[in-house]
Amino acid sequence: MAPGTLQGRDLLSMDDLSVEELWMVLDLALDLKARMKAGERPPLLQGKTLAMIFEKPSLRTRVTFEVGMWQLGGTAVYLAPQDVQLGVRESVADVARNLARWVDGIAARTFRHATVEELAKHAEIPVINALSDLEHPCQVIADLLTIYEKRRRLEGLRIAWIGDGNNVCHSLLLGAAKMGMHIVVATPEGYAPREDVVERAQTSAARSGGRIQLTQDPREAASGADIIYTDVWVSMGQEEEREVRLQVFRPYQVNQALLALANKDVLVMHCLPAHRGEEITDDVLDGPHSVVLDEAENRLHAQKALLALLLR
Repeated sequence: MAPGTLQGRDLLSMDDLSVEELWMVLDLALDLKARMKAGERPPLLQGKTLAMIFEKPSLRTRVTFEVGMWQLGGTAVYLAPQDVQLGVRESVADVARNLARWVDGIAARTFRHATVEELAKHAEIPVINALSDLEHPCQVIADLLTIYEKRRRLEGLRIAWIGDGNNVCHSLLLGAAKMGMHIVVATPEGYAPREDVVERAQTSAARSGGRIQLTQDPREAASGADIIYTDVWVSMGQEEEREVRLQVFRPYQVNQALLALANKDVLVMHCLPAHRGEEITDDVLDGPHSVVLDEAENRLHAQKALLALLLR
């Protein structure tokens, strides 16, 4: 597929990218990473500006988008929750229309997925979902990049998601299905991923040769896994559910006993931040199978590729 075919597009969901387009992003990310390691920083976005609307605090997302724009020759403007107050101080539509007059793209980290969709509807510039309650596509693109770097393939690998069927799980389902992976999602009763997302993933898997499997048994998911992936049990905005969730999810902790069921060269993934001692133990998070810092680093390279393709 010719370069530039993503120019001007939005990225709100993993389903906004075809298989070919996803490979185009991954290939460019690998190239940009190699060039950066060699001391090259191609100014692909010279003179471009990204507005970053954040309703939630962030370490990896904020730093990687800001640094990524700078390394590509552009700049980023960070808008904290108190700066914009979407839908309170000003309507989402008005914010989108104003920003479209000043900047070349918007990255939005929001509580509600509908907010990202409304920004995209009213802004005549690319809008990137930097995290919503439904999906986290930027994270999963970095995850696929990390897995490919470590295993030199994606198709046919078995990935076990252990824990909450949350936004990262949704994007991982969609992304893994596109790439022909076998993804097993283990969640407690009542915490499974959304049915409509699972159905979309199953449709993609049918085309790619992938496989989608849901279970409530974390041991079943981990058995023979090439990758074990987990995330926090209590996400931002769910603090009132904390005590209940800690009880419900306790059998889903990623620890040495669970790891022993996986393949000997299993990769352990976590999108971070981690609640050590809850969803994952220190010895696993910091152990030889962990690639969590590689994932975090690859947020920079994956997002640089996205920015270069969308904003050029």
